[in-house]
Amino acid sequence: MNTQEDLNYERIAKAIAYLITHHKSQPQLEEVAAHVHLSPFHFQRLFVEWAGISPKKFLQYLSLEHAKGMLQTQQATLFDTTYHTGLSSTSRLHDLFLSIEGMTPAEYKNGGQHLRIQYSFAESPFGHVLVASTGKGVCHLGFVEDEEKALTTLTRRFPAANFVHLLDGIQQQALAFFKGDWTQLQALKLHLKGTAFQIKVWEALLTIEMGKLSTYGKIAQQIGHPKAARAVGSAVGDNPVAFLIPCHRVIQASGVIGQYYWGSTRKTAMIGWEAAHVEIRG
Repeated sequence: MNTQEDLNYERIAKAIAYLITHHKSQPQLEEVAAHVHLSPFHFQRLFVEWAGISPKKFLQYLSLEHAKGMLQTQQATLFDTTYHTGLSSTSRLHDLFLSIEGMTPAEYKNGGQHLRIQYSFAESPFGHVLVASTGKGVCHLGFVEDEEKALTTLTRRFPAANFVHLLDGIQQQALAFFKGDWTQLQALKLHLKGTAFQIKVWEALLTIEMGKLSTYGKIAQQIGHPKAARAVGSAVGDNPVAFLIPCHRVIQASGVIGQYYWGSTRKTAMIGWEAAHVEIRG
């Protein structure tokens, strides 16, 4: 059963999809509001509550020229000790709370045998989510359209694990990241099943600052495999922890936002939402 938060995001997502399709004509507030069957007043209020800014301002963050400008002016973040020593801005706070621990070869090979995995469903600014954790950290976070199908997908990833429907402290801490205030959080580990190359790519994604963007080619250079942009793209697509590992911040070199495992509209919403919140915090 959808919550009010889920329903609100569905309306926001529908509005964003409309803005993407009609951005060249710069649609007026009344036009977009009518598309989601709300009065202009209620649509404006709902959108500002969700994004923190007006739909008109949000539209700027969706433009191709804006994305190109961000890619051109952004300096590549080196994947080295600078990542671990101090904050270059408040938007780095999110990334510095996270670290990745790969599963052991036995856990990887045996499909999670002897692992106890707790899972729960929750709401986020971008829709319903399934979050799961082991004793070592978060092992999965994904957006959900159908709870049963989402859980089936998760259990197939760890066919030998013991699954328990339980919201634990690790999951609560992970979900707190969606609130945008990370000053009181403890360092959070991600306990992931992946190849050495995949984990290297996922670690590199953590160095992309909130509100910033990168490309597959830049990530390939960053991890020391400049000719592996396509392989990087595959690893990005296999990211098992949405939002916390910010694969949504990787776009095409042309500035086109591109595809996303959980839907291109959701990816666009996340990019715009983060850009707006960085601007609000200044």
